[in-house]
Amino acid sequence: MTVAAPSESPARSRPDRRPGTGRAQGPSVWMSAPALALFGLFAVVPLVGVLVLSFMSWDGLGDPAWTGTDNWGRTLSDPVTLNAMRLTAVVTIVSWLFQAPVSLLLGVFMAGRQRYRAVLSVLYFLPLLFSAAAVAIAFRALLDPNFGLGPALGVPWLAQDWIGNPDLALWVVLFVIGWCFVPFHSLLYQGGVRQIPVSLYEAALLDGAGRVQQFFHITLPQLKYTIITSSTLMIVGSLTYFDLIFVLTGGGPGNATRILPLDMYLTGFRSYDMGRASVIAVILVVVGLAVSLALNRLSGAHRMESQMEGV
Repeated sequence: MTVAAPSESPARSRPDRRPGTGRAQGPSVWMSAPALALFGLFAVVPLVGVLVLSFMSWDGLGDPAWTGTDNWGRTLSDPVTLNAMRLTAVVTIVSWLFQAPVSLLLGVFMAGRQRYRAVLSVLYFLPLLFSAAAVAIAFRALLDPNFGLGPALGVPWLAQDWIGNPDLALWVVLFVIGWCFVPFHSLLYQGGVRQIPVSLYEAALLDGAGRVQQFFHITLPQLKYTIITSSTLMIVGSLTYFDLIFVLTGGGPGNATRILPLDMYLTGFRSYDMGRASVIAVILVVVGLAVSLALNRLSGAHRMESQMEGV
């Protein structure tokens, strides 16, 4: 005699509700109140202050004076700031084109269970442990045309002035940025690959799929949301690079590496024009939010569903 499995009760198929009310039980909204209060105090209020300051003239010491849209007009017509916008776009695009594939391949490699891969994973992760200032100082010493790595090894090609040449400085900055942040994104991909159900690879292996086919037909599709998250962090993070470039090149030679965050600092604290610096800050915030929302919408990440086994 067989007994039919009990069907799922209505109470189990929907959230629990309080007796006599139509509300679903769950965490109270008040539990998020402390976090929202801190976020408003340390994020929203300063942002509003910067927005207001962008319409004022202030040298950082005296009393601010209302100037209307004068700061915006001067900033958006300043050739130095326009060049900084162009350089920021170049850094954002090239950083993603370099970091995304390298991080993905390293993450897939590190996801293996072999012991030698674990050792290499530790080595790959080391750059992330160093501060940006320390990395910049180290690379300045290594790339010195007189006492750096090139003269020490007797390699003329390495002995050129990498940081002092306007045609090379930006590419050196991009390489150092990639060297610093590829380990973080590789770690994201490593975790994503290890969450892919092994049964998918076993089924593909039975069907005769090789490693390359498994990578393109299983690994990449399953890493869709990891790629979205990593790409968002890369692109938005490119709008905040400051300390590494400031120590490595100072924005030079000339303005060859003066991207928007550095332009904001130099405008505010060296030119003593806090109004225009605030305009640049607002531009960075708006662009960062727009890029994040656009990536989220275009990729469908706002409809994310779990791809984990057993969910």
